[in-house]
Amino acid sequence: MAVLVTGAAGFIGAFTARALLERGERVIGIDNLDPYYDPALKRHRLEWLGELPGFRFIQADIADLEGLVAALGDELARVRVVIHLAAQAGVRYSLENPFAYARSNLLGHLAILELCRHHLPVLERLVYASSSSVYGANREIPFAEHHRVDQPVSLYAATKRADELMSETYARLYGLPQVGLRFFTVYGPMGRPDMAYFLFADAIAAGRPIRLFNHGRMRRDFTWIEDVVAGVLAAAAYQPVREDGVPHRLFNLGNHRPVALLDFVHMLEQAIGREAVKELAPMQPGDVEETFADITAAQRELGFAPTTPLEEGLPRFIVWHRRWRGY
Repeated sequence: MAVLVTGAAGFIGAFTARALLERGERVIGIDNLDPYYDPALKRHRLEWLGELPGFRFIQADIADLEGLVAALGDELARVRVVIHLAAQAGVRYSLENPFAYARSNLLGHLAILELCRHHLPVLERLVYASSSSVYGANREIPFAEHHRVDQPVSLYAATKRADELMSETYARLYGLPQVGLRFFTVYGPMGRPDMAYFLFADAIAAGRPIRLFNHGRMRRDFTWIEDVVAGVLAAAAYQPVREDGVPHRLFNLGNHRPVALLDFVHMLEQAIGREAVKELAPMQPGDVEETFADITAAQRELGFAPTTPLEEGLPRFIVWHRRWRGY
């Protein structure tokens, strides 16, 4: 038996695949090595995965169902769980290249649903990545799974909500068991270089200015990568049947401890040993002022219990960042 992880060369995908390998699972990793950010970092993660036995990597586009089926071949009969983490990420990039999101996040998610429905005879469940971005213009804090999510403020958020609705449909029509996970600002070593914590670390280390949007009046629920992976693995073992009999559940995976942007920058300055040059700027289109996860449901159903505060995780990221950037 095997676990199929899409986006295996991505940040959360690589850490999830590594955790599965460390407990003795056979893992098939899918990724198209998209150059949205430096593919060298993606290859670095794949080399890290290759250190352990039981990993097979397939370079493929998840939106190409026929190509995916052909590439998997005999492996189709062995996949018992799919952890679908491949996506076109990034809120701001969705303003520049919307069709990339339509292909990867909409067609790609649909292709994975069809793969699970028609081609995986021993499949037990599908776990897939959603995002805290789906809460959009919601004003209720902290964000809970029962809150309204029909007011997206970015195309990225709209595609992630569409994924949830497609999954709901397949669960209702075909009984396909699924768990969707709304991630909240996941960070850590080997993380995505387009995210604020990585961009700010690059800039501060090099003496370049950083831009603080909304004039620094932002709060984020930063969640350590290994805490998130524990939630993903718990979801992969969870039976997602609701009271109405539909086998589909949604959970927030966050740290439940939002941090003010200026406090976050101060922690970075301390970890790097250099003061940031700050430029205040207005709110960016597609952004939100605060994210804050209500994790009550994930705690109750998945045993999710994040333990890493930003004060501990951020310096650990900087240790890796110094090695990666060579300063």
